Amino acid sequence: MKLLLGLMWLLHWLPLPLLGRFGNLIGSLLFRLMPARRHITLTNLRLCMPELTEAQRVDIARRHFQSYSRSVWERGILWWASEARLRRLIKVEPNGVPVAEMTDQPTILLCPHFVCLDVGGAAVAMETSASSMYVQQKNLVFDRVLRAGRSRFQPVKLFTRQDGIKPILRALRDKLPYFMLPDMDFGAKDAEFVPFFGVDAATLTATARIAATTGAQVMPVIATFLPDYQGWCVKFYPVWDNYPGTDMVAATRRMNAFIEDRVREAPAEYFWTHKRFKTRPEGEASLYQRP
Repeated sequence: MKLLLGLMWLLHWLPLPLLGRFGNLIGSLLFRLMPARRHITLTNLRLCMPELTEAQRVDIARRHFQSYSRSVWERGILWWASEARLRRLIKVEPNGVPVAEMTDQPTILLCPHFVCLDVGGAAVAMETSASSMYVQQKNLVFDRVLRAGRSRFQPVKLFTRQDGIKPILRALRDKLPYFMLPDMDFGAKDAEFVPFFGVDAATLTATARIAATTGAQVMPVIATFLPDYQGWCVKFYPVWDNYPGTDMVAATRRMNAFIEDRVREAPAEYFWTHKRFKTRPEGEASLYQRP
């Protein structure tokens, strides 16, 4: 791991067009060398985008591997490049990071799993403190680098799932914006089966429940690649009106529908290698069994 981190540090000095093309090359190799992950990706795309031809889905899958690999190598820029370089490479829409709007009252920054999601965190961290949940890494060296990279500009509170919900509620009550990553399958606990691209998906209702408990507003933020290796775009969407209401399942369905729309805008950049439909309703077989 130290060798890999050392390579990431060396490569972060490259111009972004060179580093991005290097990431794409590695992603193309991984698409061929990782059949299990390729199978998961194509299964997800067949379930979510049946209207496409198989050739079109394979093209999206290949570009997803490239995008995912590219985002990993470009993370070195987020962790070690100068603030000035980051500000040149990150375009924030529509009018910069809305610091006042997200700190005047409790705010959940809804950040679905697009491969560039760390760019959104960096854009916010250059302007204000925030909080988020993260998966503690098994490799302690990588875990330290990850935490340091995400906290290098402003103090960032990082919680693990083992910490429970209380630290999140405290952070929101202190008006510390909370990055919510709502769209992974963590099992049936605290989840409801809500359609995602028309397929029942075990979806955490935490976004709606936390918003209801704290009175937090929900402001979506999506980070994607700019064309031609120019950098990244971080887009802040308007705060959702009348959210979550009284029906937590309906609110969660609304959240999934929003994510679907954003995925269709940049399909290769969504996190398709995750088993989004791993948990099935009782009696249903796995959707990921290989022939």
